[in-house]
Amino acid sequence: MTEERLTQAQFTQLVAEVEQLSRQRDEEIDREQMEQILQELNLPTDLVDEAMMQLRRREALALEEKRNKLISVGVLGLLVVIAASFLWFQTQKQVLNNVYANSGQSQLTLETNSGIEMLIVVDSQQNPEVFYRVTLQDAPVGKKLSLGCKWINPNGEISHQNSYQTKEINREIWPTYCRYQFNPVSPAGNWQVEMYLGDRLLSQTEFTVK
Repeated sequence: MTEERLTQAQFTQLVAEVEQLSRQRDEEIDREQMEQILQELNLPTDLVDEAMMQLRRREALALEEKRNKLISVGVLGLLVVIAASFLWFQTQKQVLNNVYANSGQSQLTLETNSGIEMLIVVDSQQNPEVFYRVTLQDAPVGKKLSLGCKWINPNGEISHQNSYQTKEINREIWPTYCRYQFNPVSPAGNWQVEMYLGDRLLSQTEFTVK
């Protein structure tokens, strides 16, 4: 038989375990002791089994109640998290819904005039880069907005789409823009550019390409 050896740490744990088992054994009362104590108290010993069943039943009930309480607390906590998330989502949605474009300040320009002069006719033969400049109102300070533009040709087709995120907004009146490079093969006729916040149309402008 191989001699079993223990490390000092294992031996310390073994001593602690033996002490715990010894205390448990000293605290336990066997059936003979129970009946003796009941007799000294002038109580019937034939009710021991039924009393033990009642005791075990109450212990099981207390354990179940504790478990149900923990489950209820967990469910309540989950509902609080869901409610808080829903409230936050609704708040953010309302913040975005408050954003709108000032139609009087939405205009098409060339880079050279930087928005001072409104562009109505685009000469595609000069390969111009055109800017659609829009001023947002009630922009959410401290946040960034995901914006997009659609450049729609005379055939109703989307010739180009922009998708971009603004810098962190630091004032409620916020100028922004999207751009498109025209070329000699761009279809002539009436065009339209639209700016969106998510899937919500903020602003649109019509112009002519020749």
